[in-house]
Amino acid sequence: MGVPGGRRLVLVVCGLLAVVLAGCPAPQRRDADPEPARLQWQRVELPSPDGPGRVLVRDLVVCAGHRYAAGAVADPGGVTRPALWSSVDGVAWTPVPLTADSFYGRQSVLFSVGCRDGAVAAVGGKVGGAHGNPRVSTWWQRRDGTLVEVAASFELYGGPKAVNVSRLAGGPDGWLIVGNRAGGAAAWVSPDAAEFAIVEGAPELASDGQGVTWAFDAVAGPSGWLAVGGLLAPGRIDRDPAAWTSSDGRTWQRTVLPGGQEYEEMQRVVLVDGVPLGVGLRGWAFGAWRREPAGWTAAGGFGRVAGGVPSVGGLAVSAGRVLAVVSDGERYGGWLSEDRGDGWRPVELPVAAPVGAARAVSLSADGGRWWLAVDDGAQTSLWVGQPGASQK
Repeated sequence: MGVPGGRRLVLVVCGLLAVVLAGCPAPQRRDADPEPARLQWQRVELPSPDGPGRVLVRDLVVCAGHRYAAGAVADPGGVTRPALWSSVDGVAWTPVPLTADSFYGRQSVLFSVGCRDGAVAAVGGKVGGAHGNPRVSTWWQRRDGTLVEVAASFELYGGPKAVNVSRLAGGPDGWLIVGNRAGGAAAWVSPDAAEFAIVEGAPELASDGQGVTWAFDAVAGPSGWLAVGGLLAPGRIDRDPAAWTSSDGRTWQRTVLPGGQEYEEMQRVVLVDGVPLGVGLRGWAFGAWRREPAGWTAAGGFGRVAGGVPSVGGLAVSAGRVLAVVSDGERYGGWLSEDRGDGWRPVELPVAAPVGAARAVSLSADGGRWWLAVDDGAQTSLWVGQPGASQK
């Protein structure tokens, strides 16, 4: 979910999720899981820019024929510095120059990266200050390729109303960041990523009498922006999946999908041949939702929740095939769909991917291949996957 702001509120939300799942009926046993899908994985190396350190990758994106990996490098003492890598073929990677102007910017960890018109932009954060709140910063790419920190006031992303800043997306008309404030789901918009304006308290996007809203992810479509998340209705302790559409990122229309008594929310969204597909929690498992011409419909479910706080770590589509990397609360696993989310098959990941505070996965796809980064808490490994026999 990106770097959290207002960490206590995020912990309360995660705790509530754990309580809700604990109160749900146990998942029914399945006699036979689907036949696993086979991907062949090849490991590739990311060089550490500007000296030694542990590479941290927090997001991946494909942009105009280039692949980008965003994150940071941590020195032996744990001090971080922002980092971005690029590759033409996805195998050989080189560091991208960065210019940071602020104290926290020079320590930032880039956790979301997007693409528009052949250029990337990023969002990063670093915990600091008297109250230990994340200091969020955004970054835009100059014509010479350098990624430059954008100067912004603390309260643009932080302050007393802060909850979290989630994910960044680029589209035909500009850039959008989604996240959450004390008043519910919020957005930040920019035509060029050089300066963002906050959209909070917006009708239908923010919380209201219908419920408390929470936004996780967004994508640009032919008619504008689509954001996904959930809504907690009055008197309930479980969310229902929700989606929002906007032509400009400022005025939003909300759709709450029919939900049962299970905890349901969409955490990631992609376009599959132009059709939006969201993936998130569905009770004690994961589920997909697809927006058809007649409206949103529930697609297939997959996986099981083991405990802890489950989540969708990555979602990417390539050549009509969708790969989801999800955490069951203990470890990450892969699931592949070849029919727009109706059916899902497990995918063996190339390395063990346990869940923890210093661990993460990220995912992108292009040309029939997927790029997967796994941080197991000790090191980050980057892999290229494609159809074929699984690696042993």
